[in-house]
Amino acid sequence: MTTHERPFGRYLEDFVPGDIYRHWPGKTITEYDDHLFCMITMNHHPLHTNAWFAENESVQGKNVVVGNLVYSLALGMSVPDVSGAAIANLEVESLRHQKPTFHGDTIYAETRVLDVKPSTSRDDRGVVTVETKAFNQRGEEVCYFKRKVMVWKRAGAPERRRPYSGDPWSE
Repeated sequence: MTTHERPFGRYLEDFVPGDIYRHWPGKTITEYDDHLFCMITMNHHPLHTNAWFAENESVQGKNVVVGNLVYSLALGMSVPDVSGAAIANLEVESLRHQKPTFHGDTIYAETRVLDVKPSTSRDDRGVVTVETKAFNQRGEEVCYFKRKVMVWKRAGAPERRRPYSGDPWSE
């Protein structure tokens, strides 16, 4: 029998400029998701929460998903591949919403490694620069952001432990 550990995040040595991580799974954004996110973040703009307003007073003619939800989903999708073992998220250099997202759209994301730099002040870490793109189910790019993440070098990283020991399947 073989036990497979799923990596959650990467060490500095695992990042190679030019590599692309296709994040899985995608997420279909429901009206409920959009309204809940708007209420939690206190964004009460009627474009997102009022069907009559969106149909009669907006360019799109229907509710538009709030952009920060699309960004948050793409960022969250990237965590297992990019920043799951990070020391810190340092910076979001840019954020662009390319096209509107609507209720019922499914968002997918992928991240490309742009740069990898060992720290000049601490030899146990470094900074990775990545760009993430979110696409809808039609393959249209709806969101783009570039960010910097501080990650451990493998030798300097704290041990990854599970909250239990042993093999729960052997009993």
